[in-house]
Amino acid sequence: MRLSTILIAAAASSALATPALAHRQWLLPSTSTLAGTSEYVTVDAAVSNDLFYPDHVAMDPAQVAVWAPDGTEAKIENPSKGRYRGTFDVAINKPGTWKIGIERSSIMGTFKVGEEQWRVGGRGRPAGAPGAPGAPGAAPRPAGAPAAGPAGPGAQPMRMVPTVADIPANATDIKLTESLSRNFVYVTADAPTKVALTGKGLELDPVTHPDALVADEEASFRFLIDGKPAAGVKVTVVPGGKKYREAEAAQELVTGPDGVLKVQWPVAGWYWLNASAEDAKPSDKRATARRMSFTTTLEVVAP
Repeated sequence: MRLSTILIAAAASSALATPALAHRQWLLPSTSTLAGTSEYVTVDAAVSNDLFYPDHVAMDPAQVAVWAPDGTEAKIENPSKGRYRGTFDVAINKPGTWKIGIERSSIMGTFKVGEEQWRVGGRGRPAGAPGAPGAPGAAPRPAGAPAAGPAGPGAQPMRMVPTVADIPANATDIKLTESLSRNFVYVTADAPTKVALTGKGLELDPVTHPDALVADEEASFRFLIDGKPAAGVKVTVVPGGKKYREAEAAQELVTGPDGVLKVQWPVAGWYWLNASAEDAKPSDKRATARRMSFTTTLEVVAP
């Protein structure tokens, strides 16, 4: 059976189709398994439309952290950031399973000062000096003066403050969301080991180890939120190589009541997995919602 036929069949069995042009962040190691502890892996890091073909923008290797199997932090070597792809090396010098990737935590949203809407974090015009025209806490604008912020084509972007701490005391209509994201890959030298978890946010607790994935064999992954099994987590699984086939072949899946996800791998190769969840349990009291995501790249071998 041709590869494209197999992948199209996998896509047809999915509950939903994922937009083909979505920008996806990914890390791609040169291998996920090594024999011995005197080797290196080279990791590509990019944001692109097609997996794993860098065609949009590079991810910055400076944001990457590395954890050795014993939980200690290691360093990346030879980092480089190009136009479309970042790359770096990791010395795999201890036996067990290494975790390589990026963790991000932020709080974003909007608030109002008078009639003007402001943004917390993200892109926008700087707030300006305290008390300056248009800055939080400044005197109200004169009657009849145009409001600041977006007002049609060519308008300036919304004003912003960098953090929650910069929201002024006279702000109203505060709407904040906490965002927690993780993007990890796993590399195992010699025998696999269990990867330590933090008990915070959305995490992957593999039932099937990431270095034991085989085409045509079912794998099980447990997802946790704050250390507890997370039911109803939405998970997208997409094989790489879309540039060379017609169908994206995405699988849209959901975790069961025990937080466990069952995944089938139609063919061998690299797969991108992304899980997402929302709740109303942010760490900051002024936020009302929390969005979480977990992304990983998995290598599936032939039987």
